[in-house]
Amino acid sequence: MRTRRTLGRVAVAGLTAATLLGAAACGNGFNDDKSGGAKQSSGPASLQILIGSSGDAETKAVKDAAAKWAGSSGNQATVTPAQDLTQQLGQALAGGTPPDVFYVDAARFADYASVGALEPYGDKISNSSDFYESLRTTFTYDGKLYCAPKDFSTLALEVNTDLWKKAGLTDADIPTNWDQLTSVGQKIKAKGITPLALGDTRDRVGAFMKQAGGWIVSPDGKSATADSPENLQALQYVKSLLTSGVAKYPKQLDSGWAGEAFGKGKAAMTIEGNWIKGALQSDFPNVKYTVHPLPAGPKGQATLSFTQCWGIAAKSKFKDQAIKFVEAMTAGDQQVAFAKAFGVMPSRQSVKDQYTSAFPTDKPFVEGADYAQGPVNAPKMDSVLADFDTGIQQLTSTDPKALLSRVQKNTEAALKG
Repeated sequence: MRTRRTLGRVAVAGLTAATLLGAAACGNGFNDDKSGGAKQSSGPASLQILIGSSGDAETKAVKDAAAKWAGSSGNQATVTPAQDLTQQLGQALAGGTPPDVFYVDAARFADYASVGALEPYGDKISNSSDFYESLRTTFTYDGKLYCAPKDFSTLALEVNTDLWKKAGLTDADIPTNWDQLTSVGQKIKAKGITPLALGDTRDRVGAFMKQAGGWIVSPDGKSATADSPENLQALQYVKSLLTSGVAKYPKQLDSGWAGEAFGKGKAAMTIEGNWIKGALQSDFPNVKYTVHPLPAGPKGQATLSFTQCWGIAAKSKFKDQAIKFVEAMTAGDQQVAFAKAFGVMPSRQSVKDQYTSAFPTDKPFVEGADYAQGPVNAPKMDSVLADFDTGIQQLTSTDPKALLSRVQKNTEAALKG
């Protein structure tokens, strides 16, 4: 969730998903029976928990929380940080030896759910309606809430206050819609400053699609909706930002991602998630900036969310104990503790005020949950989305209509299997 997605990671994920789906297709899948072939144990559990840790702080926090739960419940819980979560989890699931509990990235969720690898336990968690609705939707497949959202982040607009003042702008100039983004961008550009550093994948450009009222697939993930007037309007607008110099991709600013370009002072604005806070603190501690909601599009406010859930293996023999473990990990007070330990945002609405009181600058990120779109919730879409990203990276020399037509065709083929 708090990642800067790379094509290499997508390629590995696609390979793993293909392996997983292929195993299911060959009769070694997960739908043989409701327990995944594993006899359930009602006694003390020895849970194996695989996480994709962001670093030592997260690893320690999760291990401490797991030890606390184990001590009070009489179970054992072994937390292992993966070297490559997508690869290790895919191999374990395909091999029939999955951990009991594991992080599931929203971008991988539909692949796992579609082959029966996950236990659909989500609504067994106390007050599951307390999870933000956009996060519940992200982890719902065939009408079932499969897993409890662990935490989340959204995209917002970051503004470099020194460059803002240098361009002669004030807080009143913060753009709140597309027209204002264009006009203020032109003012900044006239001062010899790059206005906006924008990530060159659908994980950033997709926000404009939602703001125009479009998206790649239908809400239920069953139909392709890429080739729509709304998406065309969005890509045409982004192309206009790029061709006019109001926006530039990171590579044009000698940077690996937009947050780096922003940190180097090469752009007055960027569109990133709340992970930028830690990155700037670590690499560019002297940068002064403010955070604001993304400018609204023709159909209003919209942003993208990035999240993970606590997956439980359909083949676990400790499902009841695993659910109780997840219950403890997603309790409001525990989520706030995780937030303070390693900078994530709680997935429960009931602790929103508590979180924003502790981290007031994150308010625009948290409030984005009310109008956020999660990753594409459909299986076998890796190659389609990677191809879409390639098209976005070539947007200045590409016909947006032709690109969307290609995405539509590829999406329809993927959804048909």
